[in-house]
Amino acid sequence: NTLAANDDGSTGLVDLGFTANFLGTSYTQTYVNNNGNLTFNAPLSQFTPTQITGGISPIIAPFFADVDTRGVGSSLVSYGTGTVNGRAAFAANYVNVGYFPIATDKLNSFQVVLINRLDTGATGNFDIEFNYDKIQWETGSASGGTNGFGGTPARAGYSNGAGTFYEFAGSGVSGAFLDGGPSSTSLIANSLNSDGLGGRHTFDARNGQVVVVPPTTAVPEPFTIIGTLVGATTAFRMRKRLRVINKL
Repeated sequence: NTLAANDDGSTGLVDLGFTANFLGTSYTQTYVNNNGNLTFNAPLSQFTPTQITGGISPIIAPFFADVDTRGVGSSLVSYGTGTVNGRAAFAANYVNVGYFPIATDKLNSFQVVLINRLDTGATGNFDIEFNYDKIQWETGSASGGTNGFGGTPARAGYSNGAGTFYEFAGSGVSGAFLDGGPSSTSLIANSLNSDGLGGRHTFDARNGQVVVVPPTTAVPEPFTIIGTLVGATTAFRMRKRLRVINKL
């Protein structure tokens, strides 16, 4: 499925294909928001990112910023269900997306994948994966950015809206997430719980809790593969750090 070219739009509720116990609340559906995040209680049109804390509504945000897919050269946000290693999965893909207003001189490619992990013992157990292939811009102009930089930059993390949250180091810091940014915060230069695979940040949600392990410096992944992500209409070249989902 694809979300039509837009600025600040969202899908209606879409099925995950399994039950996800996200920090104490079980969900079977989500909203896919154009601005780089999934929400559960309502769609989110907010374009200037705010700090991801316990007070924000339930959200899983690989890259919360002002994505604008209306420009010529920007791809559309795609989403849908499939499998990863034989396990049910849901993915939202932001591959070669531009920024506000209708800018495509820089493009970002990232995705969020939720993977059913019933095999670990409890209904609702799942993995959260944030995968990053390239981060060339961080801010839309309506958030104070100039040519995609500065202003109020992107944030990444998650929150259950009830006091439990995690936010990436570098959130809201100009230059922190970009390719070639600081080695400790550049999204493609680091990994979490992913055996050093550059650009993959994985969180294990087990029995209503999310396990966070310390970040590690990533091993470079220079080679590429050809694959089709969930909902994509054509094959495209991508680095290994983006997950290939098998369609149902």
